[in-house]
Amino acid sequence: MNKLKYIIASLLALMLSGCNSFLELSPKSQVNENGYYKTEEDFTTSMHAVYATLHTIYGPQSLPSYFGECASDNAYCNETAGDYNDKYALTKHQNLTTANAIVLDFWNTYYKAMFKINNVLNKMEGSDFSTKKQIQGECRFIRALYYFDMVRAWGDIPLVLVPVTVAQSYGMARTSTADIYKAIIDDLEFAASNLPPKTSERFAGAATSDAANVLLGKVYLTMGNKEAAKTVLMKEYGKFSLETEYAKLWNPKNKNCRESIFEVQYLGGKSNPYSKYWAVFAPLDNRCVTAWGMGANQVTEDLYQAFEKGDPRREATVQNGYTNTNGNFIADKFFVKWRDNGAELDKLTEAANNNFIILRYADVLLMLTEATGEAKYMNEVRTRAGLPGYGDPNYPTAYNTLEAALQHEEQVEFGGEFHRMFDLLRHGTAMTVINQCSKEHGKITNANQFLLPIPQYVVDQNPTVIRQNNAYK
Repeated sequence: MNKLKYIIASLLALMLSGCNSFLELSPKSQVNENGYYKTEEDFTTSMHAVYATLHTIYGPQSLPSYFGECASDNAYCNETAGDYNDKYALTKHQNLTTANAIVLDFWNTYYKAMFKINNVLNKMEGSDFSTKKQIQGECRFIRALYYFDMVRAWGDIPLVLVPVTVAQSYGMARTSTADIYKAIIDDLEFAASNLPPKTSERFAGAATSDAANVLLGKVYLTMGNKEAAKTVLMKEYGKFSLETEYAKLWNPKNKNCRESIFEVQYLGGKSNPYSKYWAVFAPLDNRCVTAWGMGANQVTEDLYQAFEKGDPRREATVQNGYTNTNGNFIADKFFVKWRDNGAELDKLTEAANNNFIILRYADVLLMLTEATGEAKYMNEVRTRAGLPGYGDPNYPTAYNTLEAALQHEEQVEFGGEFHRMFDLLRHGTAMTVINQCSKEHGKITNANQFLLPIPQYVVDQNPTVIRQNNAYK
């Protein structure tokens, strides 16, 4: 049933994206669309088209991947990895320009998704069916998730809450970061009040009240409101549990496990939406699974050395080298969380079956330590790894404050999961950490460099309305 839903969703997503241009709906598409939104089943199918946008927004070559991980001290982009010049520049901080094509692609991808989300919400106005508020909650959860990515990457951005094409959004002024966060909170509070808990989700991977609360907690922490974060995160404490074995989190046979709170769904096989994380993150010219690789998000020595002796998370996260097609061992390190040995392989794809976890219970525990200043929550994560807790005489002396211990734990627990740069920025340590990184990312001299440029193409469409971020003026 899920397979059928995703196929329908993919077709609907194509229909709604337009024929004359990827930016606009064609008249024919609008006629089809206007005759479509009538029944509860129509809206349910449309909601699955919204979920399908997660495959691109959170794919291995997405903004969260390159900005959240590859631009951090955890990873780097192989400079020779195909047409990676713009992506390589994105991760170097100093080399990023307003003409970067990848940044424009990211911008357009988010606003294309916003059109789909807002279109479904708009079409539901005036309708009446039993799952209306639930579908609205799902749409608003995903909208909040996307705006949370965007506001952390660009700062002020146009806030679009009605159906507006990407081309039309170019003429809209940027909304203040404060107002973007207000909209995110409003969406998440609505979602938390109108979605069922994970135990009652409509289908695997559906947004839930639990996911809304956890994301809201992260939003509050990012805003510096620890008390509000504590209140909402405590609602989720004890409702989930950690997997006994860390490596099981990425096993294709263990999708939507007891630790998972929200994850992107994949079916595997080249005829379905399939996971590409392993193929993209695997090194170039490798024999790791007899597949190919792009060499993106390769692991730094900083992350590899951050794991303590005996920490099983290192082996589950990083492979320390590989044998290339000439039979030579290459010492480059790379992420292995999404390796699927049962995937269909060829020279163009690795049609893997792994899901991608966006929110999980370990994050709740670490955020609770951040919000409360109590190590006991973080120590639950360390106990799963078989390591001494903070405060134990055997705890590593290198992390002699709770803040340092927490940032260390976030790094090794979530390596490769697109958290790192966002965590560093939230803690206010990004400049120090990046400038000390062993794999040169370019020296940061101004915190403004941590915001992406507004794409020059967007600015050029309406230069009197859209202003550029300070680091790129």
